[in-house]
This record gives sequence, structure tokens and C-alpha cells, in this order.
Amino acid sequence: MAAALGGRLPGPGQCIGLLGGSFNPAHAGHREISATALRRLDLDAVWWLVAPQNPLKAKAGTEPLRRRLAAAEAAAHHPRIVVSALEETLGTTFTADTIAALVRRFPRVRFVWLMGADNLLQIPHWHRWPDIFAAVAVAVFDRPTYALRALAAPAARRFARYRIAEETAGSLAEREPPAWVFIRQRLNAQSSTRIRATTQNPATPGGTRRRAAKSKRTKE
Repeated sequence: MAAALGGRLPGPGQCIGLLGGSFNPAHAGHREISATALRRLDLDAVWWLVAPQNPLKAKAGTEPLRRRLAAAEAAAHHPRIVVSALEETLGTTFTADTIAALVRRFPRVRFVWLMGADNLLQIPHWHRWPDIFAAVAVAVFDRPTYALRALAAPAARRFARYRIAEETAGSLAEREPPAWVFIRQRLNAQSSTRIRATTQNPATPGGTRRRAAKSKRTKE
């Protein structure tokens, strides 16, 4: 565990945000959510849990774990964001199992699950998803075009009475679960899917611009 966390095990009473996903690739949106969480939720650190393989996504098109970890390290670039392959160390595949293992391993640490509004829409497809809300506090961050749909989605309705006001978000980590908050923030439209599409398809506008710019630099 210590090796997977770069030698930085959390101390009793610390509040740690958990941001999971494929990070295929990591981008500024991940960092922005993490920085907002550190500030708004009064966290000591945020751990990026880079999944060996997301069970809801195909292996095809997913970069090798070590390559994604290295890219995530470069994207994080923050003293309190820890990039890890903890799920590989724990031998877990599903978020509910990962969280349960961390709560058992660090019973005196307060964990907060961090996710974008798009995932609040999708979470009913996750394995034993209500167990996540039962085990740790949850912070949901606004993403472009998702807010209204996410807040009307089944997961939000099911746990509606446990939602706390955004202005009290700083106390979220100290609350007994279930407890969750919706954080409105400066919206970042970046997504791993969009980045992959732009990178893999040079015919897209973004790919064309980058290729043209590279050509221009070569000529200069």
C-alpha cells in the first residue's frame, strides 16, 4: 500500500478524496475537479485510482496501465494529488469493493468519493452502487450539459434526503454516510473520450489544427 501511494500513507483523522477511472488519458478536467475538491471539501489529499481495466469499458483502445499512470502523473502536477494503481495492489475491479477495502485498511481515515455529474447518471450500472453511498461521503461535480439530468436521475432521487447544501460542503468528509453534495464549478468541457477521438482521428478539426501547426513549426 505504501509503495502504491508513493510512500505517503494517510494518518488518523485525515480526509482523502478518491477519484477513480481509466484516466485514458488523464486531462485538465481531472485536475480541476481534484483542485476544487481539495479547496471546497477541506481535504488533505486526493488519490487518483487509475483502474487496470474499467469493467464497463472495452479493453480495445485502453492504453496500458503503466502508460496511463505516467500520463496521469504529468497531468496531476500537484503536491496533494497522489496518482496510484491501488486497485491493482488491492486486487479489486469494482469501485464498491475498492472502497470497502480502503475503509477496512484505514478505519480512522475519512474518505470521499469524487465523481462528475455524468457518472451520477451512469452509476446505477455500477456493481453494488448503493454500497458506495453507504460506505463513504460522495461529492458530485458539475460537468457541461449534465447537471439537470444528473440531479433528476435515479441515484440522485434515491439519496435525495441525504444531499447536503453546497455551502456546507466543507463538512462533508466529517459526516456519517450516506451524505453527498453537488458542487457547481467552472465548467471544463474536456473529456478522455474527446481527447482520444481527436488524437486517433487526424481528420477531426482538432487533429487537423495540430497537424498543421506541427508542419508549420517544422518549416520554421
